[in-house]
Amino acid sequence: MKESIHPEYHKVVFMDLNSGFKFMSGSTKTSSETIEWEDGNTYPLLKVETSSDTHPFYTGRQKFADRDGRAEKFMKKYNLKNT
Repeated sequence: MKESIHPEYHKVVFMDLNSGFKFMSGSTKTSSETIEWEDGNTYPLLKVETSSDTHPFYTGRQKFADRDGRAEKFMKKYNLKNT
């Protein structure tokens, strides 16, 4: 790799704003806010709106408003009856 063209990769703490859930990961993003992690070190804190803790796909709390399949939608659209 070429020197000095890649962003610096370091550990950061992500915090979910909806639940307060925190996890550490690597990132090239940085922040002026910091937090002391469980290991006693201080890391940049990045706040996110949604994480695996609150996203409906990962939590299983996903709601399906329309459960009709393609055939049912077609029949409904053209006002046809099932035979």
